[in-house]
Amino acid sequence: MKTKVIFFKKKNYLLLSKISEAISSGKIKSNKKILDIKEISEATKNDISFFNSYKYINILKKTKAEYVITHKKYEKVVNKYCKPILVDHVLKAVAIVTNLFYPDSLNDSLDLNVIQPSKKLSKTNIFGNNVLIGKNVKIGKKTSIGHNSIIESNVKIGKNCRIGSNVLIKYSIIGDNVRIQDNTVIGKKGFGFLPLKNKNFRYPHIGIVIIDDDVEIGSNCTIDRGSLSYTQIGKNTFIDNQVHIAHNVKIGKSCIITAQVGFAGSSKIGNRVQIGGQAGISGHLVIGDNVQIGGGSGVVKSIADNSKVMGYPAKDIRIFLKNSK
Repeated sequence: MKTKVIFFKKKNYLLLSKISEAISSGKIKSNKKILDIKEISEATKNDISFFNSYKYINILKKTKAEYVITHKKYEKVVNKYCKPILVDHVLKAVAIVTNLFYPDSLNDSLDLNVIQPSKKLSKTNIFGNNVLIGKNVKIGKKTSIGHNSIIESNVKIGKNCRIGSNVLIKYSIIGDNVRIQDNTVIGKKGFGFLPLKNKNFRYPHIGIVIIDDDVEIGSNCTIDRGSLSYTQIGKNTFIDNQVHIAHNVKIGKSCIITAQVGFAGSSKIGNRVQIGGQAGISGHLVIGDNVQIGGGSGVVKSIADNSKVMGYPAKDIRIFLKNSK
C-alpha cells in the first residue's frame, strides 16, 4: 500500500551505518542506502523491517527485506532469511528509525493550509458554513460536507458522499457513497506508546486510513491512522455511534458494528462480522468471516469463521448460555 508518501515528508534514504549507530551502537559498518522502514510483509530489499514475535514467522519466510531489526532471542530464526540487527528493545528501535526517516511522524501538526472551499469544488458539491479544505484535497462530485468540518491536506474523498458537521478528516482516502455522521474524527495519531522503565516512549504513526465504498460511520466515532501500515474499513460496512477503531485495524466487507465497540490495534476482522454493543476486541487478533459477537463481550483470542461467541472472556455462545442458567 504505497500511500504514506502522499502525506508525510520522508528523507530519500539513510545509510545503514547511521541506522545502526542510532539503535545498536554502530555495530554495522556499511554505506548501503536504506530507502524506507516498512512492515515485514511489505518491505523490499532496500528497506529495513523488524521481527518481534514468532507468530509472524510465516511472513518472515517470505520477506524481501535484507535487514531486519530484532532481539537476540530471535537471532537464529531471523538469520535464516535475512540479516538481523540486534537491539535490546525492538519497538523502541523501530520508533527511532521511523522518526529518522519521517521527522514529523510523532506530531499531529495543525494544518495551516486549510481555506474555504474553492469555487470549482462548490460548483459540484455542497458545503455548510465554516467548512475548511486543505491543499491538494480531491472531492468527487455530488458530495456534501456539513458545518464546521475540516478536511486536511491531501485527503481524497469520492463522489456522492455525505459528511456531517464538526467532522475532522486527515491522512485518509475515502471511497464513493460513504456516510460519516457528526463529530467523527478520522486519521488522527493512534494511542501508540511504549512503557519503558520510568518514562513512556511515544510511537510514530506514518500510516493512513482507507475507507472503502458504501461505508456508513455514525456520530462521535474515532478511527486512528496506521502506525507503519494503514487502518481500513471494508466496503459496505456499517458502524454505529461512539465506536473506536485503533491503528492498523483491518475490518472486512459488509460488517455491522453497533454502538461503543472498541478495537485495539492491529486486529483483523473478517467479512460479514456482526458485533454487539460495548464489545471489546483485544489487539493483534484475527476474527474470521461470518462471526457474531454478543454485546458486552470481551474478545481476548482469535475466533474462527462462522463462530458465535459471547461473554468475558468471549466463548462459544452455547457454553455461555448454559453457564448462565
